Amino acid sequence: MRALVIAAVLVAAQAKTTQDGVYTAVQAKRGDTIYGASCSSCHAADLSGSGQASPLAGKEFNAAWNGVPLSDLFERIRATMPADAPGTLTPAEVADVIAFILGKADLPAGQTELAADPADLKAITFTAQKP
Repeated sequence: MRALVIAAVLVAAQAKTTQDGVYTAVQAKRGDTIYGASCSSCHAADLSGSGQASPLAGKEFNAAWNGVPLSDLFERIRATMPADAPGTLTPAEVADVIAFILGKADLPAGQTELAADPADLKAITFTAQKP
């Protein structure tokens, strides 16, 4: 029982949110370039979405993703985007695009790049507003 409590404390201590600076400004800049080439034609330059392409910023996006692990967003983008060539972005490119999205949401940048591994991203929860 004691080991279970210690494990729970360690997991809680490792859990992060997007408020914790989980990407770098340099990574977001790379993501901006990738977004412009692969995403903006459907999701719009300002991430507002258009037609059937959902917004990647704002209230609707925040409501849909708030409290969800970044691994879910990573997998959605990796498997289904861009719409005309799903699955063609590398894991590193997907992480960079997510960093760009986080930057556009005014979430703080940090000193460590966002991982390109969904297993690592399970420990980071999208939190649009400070708790």
